[in-house]
Amino acid sequence: MKHGKKYNESLKLIDHLKQYDPEEAVDLVLKTGKAKFDETVEISVRLGVDPRHADQQVRGAVVLPHGTGRTVRVLVIAKGEKAKEAEAAGADYVGAEDMIQKIQQENWFDFDVCVATPDMMGMVGRIGRILGPKGLMPNPKSGTVTMDITRAISDIKAGKVEYRLDKTAIIHCPIGKVSFGKEKLQENLGVLIDAINKAKPAAAKGTYMRSIYLSSTMGPGIRVNPLRF
Repeated sequence: MKHGKKYNESLKLIDHLKQYDPEEAVDLVLKTGKAKFDETVEISVRLGVDPRHADQQVRGAVVLPHGTGRTVRVLVIAKGEKAKEAEAAGADYVGAEDMIQKIQQENWFDFDVCVATPDMMGMVGRIGRILGPKGLMPNPKSGTVTMDITRAISDIKAGKVEYRLDKTAIIHCPIGKVSFGKEKLQENLGVLIDAINKAKPAAAKGTYMRSIYLSSTMGPGIRVNPLRF
């Protein structure tokens, strides 16, 4: 694969044989985030678990202290008072059967997070095969199936992120923007890693955190020493 001039210049700043301390890694991410737009900083964590087994799944959500830097569009599937509560709390879209039909019939996905009340999950389950692959299916573990709609929306808008193991036993998650600066990114990184550590399955054996990489949207990956957390 051919890379641009800026990417190749960034590569020269990184020692690929070294595992950097978190502070050094964040510094390097800021130095290699050279795009004209405000790049997202993402973490990739490879875990020592087998995602094929249900008792070794790692999934959850955490509110980053400084948010993610992006505007999140929230869809709430609820009825009656809970629908009114969602509108008052600042949900971008609120509905019930109408929203489910819109997703089914119009292939509509102009939202980033879907929240539902427990009584609506029977209906939401009908489009599980559509929402699931896109990572949009409401789930109690991530706090998106709840009766406390106001808090759910507030947390999401404040910077709540969901972390979830993929088929290759890796978690990919944003921790902010390059414009955040070193301190805010370090704090967000620490909170997320702490949450992933606490979510360690009892069935996991051996080394839990195998490798951690930080990168900006257009920048190269920087290896972080997992033992420093």
